[in-house]
Amino acid sequence: MQLEEKIWFWGLMVIPLIVLIFLLLQWWKHRMQRKFARKPLLKRLSPNTSIFKSILKIVVLCLAFACLVLALVNPKIGTKLETVKREGVDIVFAIDVSKSMLAEDIAPNRLEKSKQLVTQIINNLASDRVGIIAYAGKAFPQLPITTDYGSAKMFLQSMNTDMLSSQGTAIHEAIELAKDYYDDDQDTNRILIIISDGEDHGNLATQVAREAYEEGIRIFTIGVGDAKGGPIPEKRNGIIVNYKKDRQGETVITRMDESTLKSIAQEAHGSYINGRNTTEVVDHIRDILNKMDKTEFEAKQFADFESQFQWFLGAALFFLIIDVLLLERRTSWLKRLNLFNENAT
Repeated sequence: MQLEEKIWFWGLMVIPLIVLIFLLLQWWKHRMQRKFARKPLLKRLSPNTSIFKSILKIVVLCLAFACLVLALVNPKIGTKLETVKREGVDIVFAIDVSKSMLAEDIAPNRLEKSKQLVTQIINNLASDRVGIIAYAGKAFPQLPITTDYGSAKMFLQSMNTDMLSSQGTAIHEAIELAKDYYDDDQDTNRILIIISDGEDHGNLATQVAREAYEEGIRIFTIGVGDAKGGPIPEKRNGIIVNYKKDRQGETVITRMDESTLKSIAQEAHGSYINGRNTTEVVDHIRDILNKMDKTEFEAKQFADFESQFQWFLGAALFFLIIDVLLLERRTSWLKRLNLFNENAT
């Protein structure tokens, strides 16, 4: 699927504004009615007034507006799948999602910085294939090898420190999983890029890295964080409420360990890169890829796309008609349902 005009998604911001105006209008009406007469008298004067119908109308109006925005975005669905030949390298990104990656010793925090780095690297690729692994105490396949960079960036943005229940940082688990990521039927150059703060809670990473190189995988490591370290924030609704503490009640300070990352890269004939400067990281990876032999492989991709805006436009018109036909007074069947206890005296 393709989204032709993503900028129109900003139009969805109008929906909260509509809801706010509706709430303010209801508050104003209620205030004016209380000045005019008491509640029992108001019920006698307008017995068919329905709060439910008013809420239903605003919900339908919001749905209509949302469908209109989607129509303007114009989603397109691929209708023809074809096989194309490309030349490139297979690149797997292993991203650390342990709690220590929430430390803010590098802006905005280690995990978000990792996402930025991978996104920029992908943006500078041409025809290489990419895959994504998430790891903490265990490793988890996030995205298989693909040429769909859009999907790669979408999966990348969904990664967070709560996606794996097993905490810690076991880099060797990510390397072991990466071994099975590559297509053995195609003799492509294989690269594993590990993005981490280097706080490895095991001692198998260098050994597994050596084994990976013997299987044809070169490993490059990118360190995110600062050697001085920083606390691990605990947030609620995006606001820091505390910092992680150890059993003695002391604030935990997590520090980037470059030595571990350098050892892993050295064992797999790769190199270590400090991730503080995004441009330098992207340039370094680009130089590495340019020096590698490109292998031809087959990939499937959609060639033709058909617009789907008409379905959303039709839905928007349908909801608008429903909104016009809905009256704010209660109907007989609504009286029987007695929603929101409106028939109470």
